[in-house]
Amino acid sequence: MRHALMYIGGFERNFPSLTATSTSFEGSDGQQHAYTEWPADVDGLRIGYMEKAGKKFVAVRLADDINDVVLLKEVILLPGEHFGYSVRLSGTPTILEDDVATLKLLEDIIKRNEELGGELMLVRARLKAGSSRK
Repeated sequence: MRHALMYIGGFERNFPSLTATSTSFEGSDGQQHAYTEWPADVDGLRIGYMEKAGKKFVAVRLADDINDVVLLKEVILLPGEHFGYSVRLSGTPTILEDDVATLKLLEDIIKRNEELGGELMLVRARLKAGSSRK
């Protein structure tokens, strides 16, 4: 499966107003910037992330083909553990092909967002079913 991470703005400025239907973020210039399109060949998870002060990147939104969930609590993205050591985050969507690292990120998201457990567990079940078909 191919998964992707996408930058969706600065945390402090944008997280309070983030919804599952958000399609843009307010930049540091005060202007609205449209989200980049997800690559067409991404068939797994789509994870929106924001940058917190101090250059910390955090997952804040998680989607698959059925659900789009805004997290109640952000999860710090850990290189190597969540998206591979050779993967670099950028202004364009970052493709992830490591199902093990992506599943680890999903597990950490579920642990930190217990209130969303039902929705997130359905996403997890679909991810695991899709991975086992390969």
